[in-house]
Amino acid sequence: MTAPSAARTALVTVASVVVALLICALIFVFAGQSPAAVYGTMLRGTLGDPTGLAEVGRRTIPLLLIGAGLALAFRAQFFNIGAEGQLLLGAVFAAGTALFLPVPGALLIPAVFVAGFVGGGLWALVAAALRRVNVNEILSTLMLNYIAVALVTYLIAGPWKGKDVRGYIYTDNFPQGAWLPTFSGTQVHWPTLLLGVALALGLQWLLTRSTFGYALRVVGENPGAAHYAGLSSTRVATLVALLTGGLAGLAGAGEVAGIHHRLLEASQISLGYGFTAVIVAWLARGNPALCLITAPLMGVILAGGDLLKIDLNLPFRVVDIFSGVILLCLIASEVFVRHRVQWGRA
Repeated sequence: MTAPSAARTALVTVASVVVALLICALIFVFAGQSPAAVYGTMLRGTLGDPTGLAEVGRRTIPLLLIGAGLALAFRAQFFNIGAEGQLLLGAVFAAGTALFLPVPGALLIPAVFVAGFVGGGLWALVAAALRRVNVNEILSTLMLNYIAVALVTYLIAGPWKGKDVRGYIYTDNFPQGAWLPTFSGTQVHWPTLLLGVALALGLQWLLTRSTFGYALRVVGENPGAAHYAGLSSTRVATLVALLTGGLAGLAGAGEVAGIHHRLLEASQISLGYGFTAVIVAWLARGNPALCLITAPLMGVILAGGDLLKIDLNLPFRVVDIFSGVILLCLIASEVFVRHRVQWGRA
């Protein structure tokens, strides 16, 4: 079977998103809400409002970084479902650097980013090492998420607990030199945004123009041919784990250094970015550069979901409806990407 054309893949992907939105509309009808009111509220409150647009941008940043890495991982058939934990470990390493390492002021922000990359990458390498002994990376990365949450809770409730803690638990504030600049009046930390754009484009080049990218594509598309050609699938998986985990770690570093300025509870650092970025990567069909489009799309859904909870009094988990239905339709659409439907008699 020949590889599906880019036009066919794009058409099927767009159609699956449209079908998902129609299914969500039907769900809202059964819930007693007008789909027009729901979608109108989402679009007016995000794309049609400066504050809402800034919230879309804030959510796009981690989704872009994580999604670009996951797009690369999925292309290599390394199914990393642990970006949530890798983001948290990136936040932990970044916080430890900002709070405890004697880094000169001018080098503090670069050091925070490097530490975030290392933290996320090392957490993903645990799954890559387990894969060598036939432990499925879907299970290992998923379980490592819970360990990461427990580690964050232990640190902020124990050895890293802040001196001024009242009720909630968190660390002391980072020094001012570790605070990322933001666009005025928003929480959009633009250095991380620029980093995400550059890395998405860089990973696309790596995938399509480099020797490693060629090896990655061969391993992902035909492991048997890769083995025959002498390409090491283990080495590719290890490097991909380091890259995808590192990008998730960068997202974690950006969240704590750009928004919170301290390490705090896991649910406040990440709004489920690691899981939502799976949809970002799947929509991009293994192309990191396309995450520049798919990440803002999911950013609109995340930011718009918050509006639906407030303006229309919809359930807290309304965003999960969108995410779940879109992912389900994307998975179901794979049959139309890989096979041509022909109508006629058997």
